[in-house]
Amino acid sequence: MRFFVIVNTPCSKFMESEVEQLAQASNAVGIDADQSLPLPGTEAYETLPQFPKRSPLPFRRTIRRHELHQIVPLAETTVYEMEQRGEFPRRFRLTPRCVVWDLEEVQAWIEDRKQASRSANTDASAGPDVRLRRHRPVR
Repeated sequence: MRFFVIVNTPCSKFMESEVEQLAQASNAVGIDADQSLPLPGTEAYETLPQFPKRSPLPFRRTIRRHELHQIVPLAETTVYEMEQRGEFPRRFRLTPRCVVWDLEEVQAWIEDRKQASRSANTDASAGPDVRLRRHRPVR
């Protein structure tokens, strides 16, 4: 018969602090530990933010190009053009060969786009008129 002894280690204290930080982050969003999340399709679910308002981390996190493309599935050219027009958060250089984006700015941009698409007066343009193309016009 084997017995296992659980020792109070620094690792277990670290895990406890992680759990406390997650609880604080969920409280900052307005979710109680006893309360479950609203069901998808309900009005309460639609008002939930995609990202928590406050990060449980004490510092601002930056993301590189690969991580940005996992969060925002747009082509690099589209991101670059939107940055030039001021429609997307600007990248900045950490070193001459490393560019990053501020994660909070990207998350705020996603929230803005999400709220704009849910509003009633959204500009849902159909795109260019394909009948006016010189090559391969659509009839």
